Amino acid sequence: MHYRQTILWQKAMGTALAVYRLTPLLPPVERYGMRSQLTRAAISVPANIAEGWTRESSADKAHFLAIAQGSLAELETLLTLCEQLDWFAADRTANLRSLIDETSRMLTTMRRRRRSER
Repeated sequence: MHYRQTILWQKAMGTALAVYRLTPLLPPVERYGMRSQLTRAAISVPANIAEGWTRESSADKAHFLAIAQGSLAELETLLTLCEQLDWFAADRTANLRSLIDETSRMLTTMRRRRRSER
């Protein structure tokens, strides 16, 4: 199976797309600071899933899944900060938060499976 066919990668891509659609709401002064941080963290998730998927060893696959999970936690932290600064209203981030949660749960499941295969 190609990584693009996995629900995990598709959810991660949906998360990245949602971030790119949300970032124009940032204050103009943060368009290059926070926007860059949010988008880098968001795109890191599907990119690392894809890279890990193509690796041959289980250890390499697990490593890239761990990086993806870390990037997702970073994204969630940045999103929380933006909400606390009143840059994003909670009703505007609800869908993104749902995607982050689903992707995180799927990554956790996949990482546990990898550990049990060793």
